[in-house]
Amino acid sequence: HHGGRVANTAGDSILMEFPSAVDAVRCAIAIQQGMAARNIDIPPESRIEFRMGINVGDVIAQGGDLLGDGVNIAARLEELSEPGGIALSSNANEYIEGKIETVFSDDGAHEVKNMSRPIRLWRWHPRGDGEPPFTALGTTSATTPLALPDKPSIAVLPFDNMSGDPEQVYFSDGISEDIITALSHFDQFLVIARNSSFTYKGRAVDLRQVARELGVQYVLEGSVRRAGNRVRITAQLIDATSGNHLWAERYDRELDDIFAVQDEITAHIASALGDTIHTDHRRRSRRKDPANLDAYDKCLQAAPLLHDPDRVGYAEARRLAEEAIALDPDYAQAHAIIALTGLLSYTSRWGETSENTLQAAFETARHAVALDDHNYLAHAVLGYCLAWQRHHDLAVASMGRATALNPNDAFTRGTLTNILVFAGQSEEALEQIDLAMRLNPHYPGSYPHFQGRAFFTLRRYEEAEHAFAQAATQAPGWPMAHLMLAAVQAALGKPDAARAEIDEALKISPDLNLNHMPHAYPYRDDADLDHLVDMLRLAGLPE
Repeated sequence: HHGGRVANTAGDSILMEFPSAVDAVRCAIAIQQGMAARNIDIPPESRIEFRMGINVGDVIAQGGDLLGDGVNIAARLEELSEPGGIALSSNANEYIEGKIETVFSDDGAHEVKNMSRPIRLWRWHPRGDGEPPFTALGTTSATTPLALPDKPSIAVLPFDNMSGDPEQVYFSDGISEDIITALSHFDQFLVIARNSSFTYKGRAVDLRQVARELGVQYVLEGSVRRAGNRVRITAQLIDATSGNHLWAERYDRELDDIFAVQDEITAHIASALGDTIHTDHRRRSRRKDPANLDAYDKCLQAAPLLHDPDRVGYAEARRLAEEAIALDPDYAQAHAIIALTGLLSYTSRWGETSENTLQAAFETARHAVALDDHNYLAHAVLGYCLAWQRHHDLAVASMGRATALNPNDAFTRGTLTNILVFAGQSEEALEQIDLAMRLNPHYPGSYPHFQGRAFFTLRRYEEAEHAFAQAATQAPGWPMAHLMLAAVQAALGKPDAARAEIDEALKISPDLNLNHMPHAYPYRDDADLDHLVDMLRLAGLPE
């Protein structure tokens, strides 16, 4: 009716093309208003709600599909949209201004994955402006806030970059992430993961609303100003349930002192949360820091690239880690990053997939642990490598060490989930992924993927399909997400949908085949592997 066409579908997403921005927006509004009307009498947990992103830009037509930056920006806008709402790019808003009655509100600039410049977006929702703001994918609706846990809980918002240099954003982000990591060492309280805290980056937010959406009592916010060899860090801790400021401080330091500053901030926060945590912090605060701050910089830049498996992002993370090692050969974090990128390249067939590749990843992870036995990422990656070498009990033990070092780290819990599935402990794996999703309500696509693997192994196909569809949507550049969605769709008797997902996986990694599956999925029980291979064969994956 509005002149549009469906260009492509993948998982639960739809890509549509329109001859004009006005037609696209009118269609989107009609759909969202219609869905809102349908949902009135449906319980919130049973509603279907769409997110929509609209962009005007050049595209490349390939068959019936559309490719290019114009499509990529629309996809990023969709991720930033509210459930049931619409997000427009600035150029789309310019085209429709004065041509339709609906008014979109300016939501400012947002930094998004794989985009060099921030995207300014405009929002609309059929409920109007009187309701709470948006919640990102994977969270409870803003109208049903998460319940506070039975222990102290905190979210660290991304510190503002006040340096006047956009290139220094990664540095302020790294300060925030290091504080999150340090606080996560305390098993006495719950710390929200980076991915969830960072969804509020660059936005003017109501801290009480943030606390309701993330289910925490305390919120830490601050800023970083870096000039030459000096840095100024300000931080304040707020009890979001009352709005009271519990603690605030400003630090002016030489950059050589940056690790002492971070430890000092963490100690003050721990003191505000209770003497017991403060005592525990002093006991646990010993750590090995890189001898070269430039190496530390490289790993700060690499960290965000590891959140969702993507061939280009992982290659860039590896390059940065290699540069860090050239500057500081004994920096354990950099070796752990290289081991992780090597293992994912092996399992996803992004490069050389011989057993030598797996062995190299294992040796690198083991070296990282030897350099710093208190580095939780090194132990987690070592556990990963041990699982792929079919040493399942050792893998679980290594992950136990990682979780003991950082019990509130969502990535570690997610990794443990995957290892437990391969070890034949899928029920326990589901418990771990639930905890990971609670620690990181804005979880990456790998989390539902790991959850789906547990459901698939337990033959809970409908639940597995839902999880894998979400994973394929959130991490479209990861071929294994599409493969597993194809397998469960084959098991559910959906051959056409399964074949489409196989095609998506082969676009990313053309060398994928059934013979690679024993390398990609190191199940302890051969019956689990045979079941997966049978379903992928049925879906159309070549021998």
